[in-house]
Amino acid sequence: MKIGVDGRKIPGAADRTPLEILGYARDLGMEGVYFRTVLDISPTLDLGVLREVRREADTLGLYLQMGLGKVNPYAAAEAPEIRRLGEGDYTRGMLRMLQACREGADCGELWVACCNYKADLPGYYAIDRFRTDAPWADQLVAIEKFLGLLAPAARDLDCHLNMETHEEITTTEVVRLVESIGPDVMGITFDTANVMVRGEEPVAAARRVAPYVRATHLRDSILQRTGVGLTRTFSPCGLGVIDWAGLLGALLEHAPDLDASIEPAGPTLAIPIGIADESWRALHPDLVEDEVTELVRLADDYARRSADGAVPSVEDFRATPFDGEDFVLRSAEHLRETLATLQAPGATAGTTAGENR
Repeated sequence: MKIGVDGRKIPGAADRTPLEILGYARDLGMEGVYFRTVLDISPTLDLGVLREVRREADTLGLYLQMGLGKVNPYAAAEAPEIRRLGEGDYTRGMLRMLQACREGADCGELWVACCNYKADLPGYYAIDRFRTDAPWADQLVAIEKFLGLLAPAARDLDCHLNMETHEEITTTEVVRLVESIGPDVMGITFDTANVMVRGEEPVAAARRVAPYVRATHLRDSILQRTGVGLTRTFSPCGLGVIDWAGLLGALLEHAPDLDASIEPAGPTLAIPIGIADESWRALHPDLVEDEVTELVRLADDYARRSADGAVPSVEDFRATPFDGEDFVLRSAEHLRETLATLQAPGATAGTTAGENR
């Protein structure tokens, strides 16, 4: 497993060219870069630029991954640049991006996602699962139909559309989409922290998606009890509640050569997980009660360790200025230590969260 970094969220990404991002990632000791979309490399899909980025990644010995965009027609208006690429047709714009990824950068493992998180909206409404103008069930139908439009081209180009386990969708729903469209053309980008927002315990979620995972977004999270259930706060790998030995072991069992991309994120975003709220639960028909119980246990365990001084309190952690480079380096160190433990003679992936710390 190679340890890399998200190319959009690597520190200073907005002020660096794609080639500079590759060089900076290598300087940090990273082994690859996962650009979120091909448009982050070339907004005009310039094949010459894409080929140059591919050559530089190969020269530096880095894996190179990239993606497309949102595959939810209800969210298409939030990406007008894709519609412009298609001269008014969002689908055609996505197909052009798909072709450019393969023909320009020779990338076939391509990120896609369903929705955008909207931090300026209150409570649950920041997540499109809770839209009242477009029921989630209707969105899932539209997503599946749209993926069906992209699938023939992806199949012809030998590409996989790797759906992210984003905040709005459960792993069970993602697996259903993969199996419906076909794993020959679809896979999963497993975001380790997002699954908790949907009431899923990360190791159990990893086991559900593992047969189809082809890319990753890795970060940890702190869980804290609230009146409606829990909140999730992003943290570097190893600081939060995730059992990394169990999670990585589950993934590597199915994909020994899987690349691991760290996605740094600040601590200020505390997303509510309404496990004690009947309206929230009503939108989670696949909720597994044993996993909910485990999330509560993990939150209580973190609170206990915080009281003992082993880890910072959630409040102190959120008040600490975010350092993206430190996030990446700490995460990489912990992931590499965990991988070394997993690869040691006689090692097993069945450690508990407490044993992984």
